Amino acid sequence: MTNVIVCTSINAPTEAIRRYDSLPDWKLVVIGDKKTPVDYSLENGTYVSPEDQEGMAPDLSEAIGWNCIQRRNFGFIVAQQLGADLIAVVDDDNIPLDNWGTAIHVGRDIEVTEYVTPDAAFDPIGATNYPHIWHRGFPLQLLPSRDYENSRQVTLTPSVQADFWNGDPDIDAICRMEHRPDCDFDAAAFPFTSTKMGPFNSQNTIIDSSLIPDYFLFPHVGRMDDIWASFYVQALGHRVVYGEPTVYQDRNEHDLIKDMRAEYLGYEHNNTLVNALAQDPDRIKEFLPDRSVEAWNLFRQAVS
Repeated sequence: MTNVIVCTSINAPTEAIRRYDSLPDWKLVVIGDKKTPVDYSLENGTYVSPEDQEGMAPDLSEAIGWNCIQRRNFGFIVAQQLGADLIAVVDDDNIPLDNWGTAIHVGRDIEVTEYVTPDAAFDPIGATNYPHIWHRGFPLQLLPSRDYENSRQVTLTPSVQADFWNGDPDIDAICRMEHRPDCDFDAAAFPFTSTKMGPFNSQNTIIDSSLIPDYFLFPHVGRMDDIWASFYVQALGHRVVYGEPTVYQDRNEHDLIKDMRAEYLGYEHNNTLVNALAQDPDRIKEFLPDRSVEAWNLFRQAVS
């Protein structure tokens, strides 16, 4: 089995990157950007420079644009070229713990707790020992109605494993400004899933390679790139399992007001989006700007 880790970075190799690069059963692919140091190098993995990306798919490169995390879509192309069976999508500030990659659920039958919710979307963080905070991308309109009383045990074969993160969790700017949590999630709460689609990110997530080309990190939608991708693949019927923390996030410096502006599209549309996708996954295009759809089409051509 070929396992590939995909990451983008504008920094010199971080502690997280060095650790991923040393994992014996995984191949690391780091996608560079215009701000990435020109002398970036890895001990074992593959660094894909901006020039390399331009040579691979110049039209896609132009459609995505530079200085954005969505460059990591090129990592999916490289992972496919490497014959990946599993693709782990990570951030360079998520330091892997000793249990990272030791319990793979993707493509395997697993018994999990399934939360039954009448709402259109499910918030995974609320099911943990931090019920007062919520996952980035969860529709804010649904916060008052979150309910985890109804659950059952089921066996499923997930296509996505969204593992959690101790330290600074993946919450939106509003939640972070209000609570500023430093989390130590209770592993006993995991693994779990839901009857409805829930957000998952691209910072500590393992996907089955068969999701490519449907799993595309949409450019030009701010910080909803991975969130809308997560809703879309679940609307297609792919199941996600949320797993125990396997990283510690030592979060890179962020401007929370800038983050909030980049999340506003989601604050405004996420509730409508999940309801629309439940009716027809193709309705995702109603929420995407034309240049995002163009980039997605070019990506699909590149991986077809």
